[in-house]
Amino acid sequence: TTVIHILLRPEACELLGIASIKMMALTPSSDIRRRRRRNDRRDISRGSRSFVSCAITGATMIQLLILPRIRALGLVPPERLRRLLDSTHRGDAPIQLMPCVYDGLTARLVAQSGFNVTFMTGFGVSSSRGFPDTQLISYHEMLMHADSVAEGLSSAALELSPNAPVAIPCIADGDTGYGNAINVKRTVHGYARSGMAGVMIEDQVSPKRCGHVLGKSVVGFDEAVQRIRAACDARDEYEALFGVKGPLILARTDSLVTDGFEDAIRRCQAFREVGCDMTFLESPTSKDQMREYCERVSGWKLANMLEGGRTPILPPAELQSMGYTMAAYPLTLLSASIKAMRESLDLIHEGKSTCDKILQFSETKDVVGFTKYSKEEQRYKYD
Repeated sequence: TTVIHILLRPEACELLGIASIKMMALTPSSDIRRRRRRNDRRDISRGSRSFVSCAITGATMIQLLILPRIRALGLVPPERLRRLLDSTHRGDAPIQLMPCVYDGLTARLVAQSGFNVTFMTGFGVSSSRGFPDTQLISYHEMLMHADSVAEGLSSAALELSPNAPVAIPCIADGDTGYGNAINVKRTVHGYARSGMAGVMIEDQVSPKRCGHVLGKSVVGFDEAVQRIRAACDARDEYEALFGVKGPLILARTDSLVTDGFEDAIRRCQAFREVGCDMTFLESPTSKDQMREYCERVSGWKLANMLEGGRTPILPPAELQSMGYTMAAYPLTLLSASIKAMRESLDLIHEGKSTCDKILQFSETKDVVGFTKYSKEEQRYKYD
């Protein structure tokens, strides 16, 4: 038996529960045997303070993929999101407000503005690529945007708090999962690898569309439930594989419009029964529907505050008093930017100055990261 000593931060030990460190059977190579003979005690987390000894046989090794991702307080994105939502659910914190993002720049802006959490909107991603939200873009394209959003959140965190950077968690729009239940699982795993804290899966028929436009339809009850079950299984499989929490699952139903309020409630309740972490009843049309949904469905719940949509726009405090945990603002940044760009384009077309419509160049450079880049450039300068 070989003993490997692993150094972990106390916070990480608490999070992982120690026993969650996974073992993986491997055929020991000669190189591994040589390393064992040289030194059977290895510090794999420099600067950490407490250690755990794990006795393993010669044919096993500990999966170390989890360690590079434990940062700041030792919390991976899903666990940070879970703690935020728990705090709101207990009444210890206000409702979590989520301006929705769709690329690295909007992600940086939301983080720089001091929000705790965000959501990557499929409507915004589609629009930024020149398409309506009718699932004309693919899983791969959504995944590329998730990578860009994650990079934007990370770069903003490093600039805002270089000594203890913490990127705010992001929930990604997984649409219908891009196929059958097996595709749903692949979607969840892909977003997990991109650093997403949560994934939303919905019950529309593919190709889906924005929940506040005409022409949408939903799959049958059993298929919808199995879709969410697959997403939850993927979340749990990710934890089993890598020893860290997989993305939280946000289960959305659009059946209120197509099959009525009672069917929508039944679906949300069934989604909770198969293990989803959060629910999202799309397009309630009155305060009474919103309140009844919160009363009859357990767990964390999302309110969708789409300006001009079907759902009443309510103050955050009122949403929280109803029982909502999160409030998403899916198109605010996109719509505001379209308006500002149109006004600027009109001024250019008319030959007028745009100075009153735009930021100073120095501020624009700072927002996109030039200030941080220049400091880093000087840090690594050489003769």
